[in-house]
Amino acid sequence: MPTPLDQRTLEAAATWYVHLNSTAPSAEDRSAWRRWMAASPQHERAWARVEKLERQYSGLPVEISLSTLDGVNARRRSVLKTLSILLTVGVSGWMVSSRYLPCSGLLADQSTAKGQRKHLQLDDGSQLDLNTQSAVDITFTHQLRIVRLHEGEILVETARDPRPFVVEAPHGSVRALGTRFVVRAEPAFTNVCVLDKAVELRPLNQALQMQRLDAGQQAHFDREKISPVTPAPPGSGAWTQGMLTIVDWYLADFITELGRYYQGVLRCAPGVARLRLSGAFRIDNIETILENLSQSLPVTVHFVTRYWVSIEAA
Repeated sequence: MPTPLDQRTLEAAATWYVHLNSTAPSAEDRSAWRRWMAASPQHERAWARVEKLERQYSGLPVEISLSTLDGVNARRRSVLKTLSILLTVGVSGWMVSSRYLPCSGLLADQSTAKGQRKHLQLDDGSQLDLNTQSAVDITFTHQLRIVRLHEGEILVETARDPRPFVVEAPHGSVRALGTRFVVRAEPAFTNVCVLDKAVELRPLNQALQMQRLDAGQQAHFDREKISPVTPAPPGSGAWTQGMLTIVDWYLADFITELGRYYQGVLRCAPGVARLRLSGAFRIDNIETILENLSQSLPVTVHFVTRYWVSIEAA
């Protein structure tokens, strides 16, 4: 049985693959690559794995125009993504489609941890906000601007640019029509809420099906269909300012939403789950929100530990 390929060799193969496919390689580049190949049988085996993957999956998912991104940082991300696939294949096979990479949250261009938010200005002047536990890849080419949402929630405000701006989500795509909008990826569907101008929704498996959403509207879609259009809820996108605005929510739903930001476990007892509440809450201070719940509802907040909280009947 041949000796398993070590990570350093696979990383070198991934680096060469990204370099040769992201630029127009010079004669010196190709000569250096051939010298690397000839230096060791292990190098040839690692490159053979790259070629096999390329034949099977029509090319590994690397950014083609690294010069339009972050230069060295973008190249490093591409190497990491390619390396992750090389390490994954042969151990457990191709785990997901080439569109969504293994550990996409860990390897994404931009991501946030639980309770963290991030604001970015993109190369074209567009604004991008990431909510808690979100991950995106950002690819700008001469023809297209793409933000690929792997998980979580983002708010996009597009800048004027002749290139189309598209958010690719797990269940389909959202094309911006000079707009400001929120996209949230749930396990079974993706929800879109338009704050300004308009967008077009397209399910992943039904490319000819399209739904326009205008300002003040929302809808969700899975890979096959789009839901009916409904009014956007008050306070959509307020999380970018550290606020959660709700109107007549069940307590259980409110606690579930708070749990997205809380560094611990929040539990709501069945006996109080259908109590209703409204208000505007600062999500950067969830302990205070929990402590104040008993002032507006007949509940008690029991801190089992600092990281385990139960909301129960008073």
